[in-house]
Amino acid sequence: MSTRGLEGIVATQSSVCSIVDGVLTYAGIEIDELAEKASFEEVVYLLWHGRLPKEAELAQLKKDLAENASIPAAIIDQLKAYPKDNHPMAVLRTAISALALYDAEAQDMSREANLRKATKLQAKIATIVAAYHRIREGKEILAPKSNFDYAQNFLYMLNGTEPDDISIEAFNKALVLHADHELNASTFAARVTVATLSDIYSGITSAIGALKGPLHGGANEAVMSMLEEIGELSNVEPYIREKLDNKVKIMGFGHRVYKDGDPRAKHLREMSRRLTEITGQPKWFEMSEKINDMVVSEKGLLPNVDFYSASVYHSLGIPRDLFTPIFAISRTSGWTAHILEQYENNRLIRPRAEYVGPVNAHYVPLSER
Repeated sequence: MSTRGLEGIVATQSSVCSIVDGVLTYAGIEIDELAEKASFEEVVYLLWHGRLPKEAELAQLKKDLAENASIPAAIIDQLKAYPKDNHPMAVLRTAISALALYDAEAQDMSREANLRKATKLQAKIATIVAAYHRIREGKEILAPKSNFDYAQNFLYMLNGTEPDDISIEAFNKALVLHADHELNASTFAARVTVATLSDIYSGITSAIGALKGPLHGGANEAVMSMLEEIGELSNVEPYIREKLDNKVKIMGFGHRVYKDGDPRAKHLREMSRRLTEITGQPKWFEMSEKINDMVVSEKGLLPNVDFYSASVYHSLGIPRDLFTPIFAISRTSGWTAHILEQYENNRLIRPRAEYVGPVNAHYVPLSER
């Protein structure tokens, strides 16, 4: 008996992340605690090692991330050569794959080497996204600053100015909230790939390919497109009413594993409220609230993490087509954690398919067809 989309099927055991009765945890720590208290670097360490870092361990991870944030000159040359009208996710997928060519340890499968590669990937992916954006804008690429934290560095490399505290807090929170989400499509793709004992770069490339699809990583981009199309608060009701009447899916609502609401959404909702007010564009939050009220009332669907992250990223000056690459920046921490776990207790992932095609068929000679 088959299940479409493997819904409800338990495919592996994992100690990285859990979603039980609507509660999301990373290594046993609830997401609410982490969103309010943790830095992204602490979460990276937690996902990779199953515990929070001590002070010296956190300092070392920050140092390692800073030292590995620069990307090879050959990768920069490639980014400059790519067509400027490509979607950044296609660029990111190609650039991450190419990174393996410049890593002498790419084929070293020891845990120590894989942890070093995980660090390199986490460090460099933010630089790649920021660099490509500045290239296509005709701006100078900015080198990462060794004294900046991860969230602070990305916003600086992207926008060219030192971000304020509220922007750093908001982006750090977004990174924490998106870091892992159990066996989602991209994580499963990564684990399937490395279960063949392919290298970690192949696993992350597979994950990015899965995340690129609008049913997975592209939802927040679609939410911002919707908000911009609506334009003003007064247009929300007729716009959403038409969509609901025509049974058109409203992006950013509902989630397959959450029946009582996505626990991550409330944190980004508050950041959206604060940021849109500070930037003088409260309409984005007000429109989101109106859409939320209508969809909840009419459909009983609650917002997921993508819904309010759209207006948060927009308020941070991040272009819409970078929303999914930013998702990838954060989720690399979880992808690499799952890859490391897969290597530790590996078995080739090879499910079966229920055959529903023709039976008792026979070969017909070409002259008789």
